[in-house]
Amino acid sequence: MAGIIGKKIGMTSIFSAEGKNIPCTVLEAGPCVVTQVKTVEKDGYNALQIAYEDKKQKRTNAAERGHFKKANSTPKRKIVEFSDYVRDFKLGDSVTVDIFNDISFVDITGTSKGKGFQGVVKRHGFQGVGGQTHGQHNRLRAPGSLGASSYPSRVFKGMRMAGRTGGDQVKIFNLEILKLIPEQNLIVVKGSVPGAKGSYIIIEK
Repeated sequence: MAGIIGKKIGMTSIFSAEGKNIPCTVLEAGPCVVTQVKTVEKDGYNALQIAYEDKKQKRTNAAERGHFKKANSTPKRKIVEFSDYVRDFKLGDSVTVDIFNDISFVDITGTSKGKGFQGVVKRHGFQGVGGQTHGQHNRLRAPGSLGASSYPSRVFKGMRMAGRTGGDQVKIFNLEILKLIPEQNLIVVKGSVPGAKGSYIIIEK
């Protein structure tokens, strides 16, 4: 597995050669710096730690400053490890969007937009109890019976009910790369990507 850290810029659309309008998402990918190379001999497993986006020195503690200094790098905000990626880079190397030159599809991980506390209609797609006839009143978006009366006298775990919605880690597989713009560190992928504009994402081969 190999990848890079990036940021969601926003959505747009481009036209294909056949004249079809394709919705797509623009992503900033890197540049990232290699801050640690982990090996089986020293750490028990192979991994490459990379970091993205500069952070102010005053907002960085002494341990972090020392860690980044080993890689001759300024402090960074986001750090991610990628396994079995060690052979390609060394400590202090820069990881750019060029790693996707020979790739057509990528997997993208992000944090979905938080929606706050929501009811069952928005959260799970319930249709409500029914129409307003037959004595129903203000029940259009209600969940209805939970089916747990005197036995078992409790609500089963996993019951679809109202609750906090969004803000979860979501991974989308096999998004097609429509365009690479290396000079601006941008990738244009087909379709949507989880997260709000400006949120961090992880792009993997």
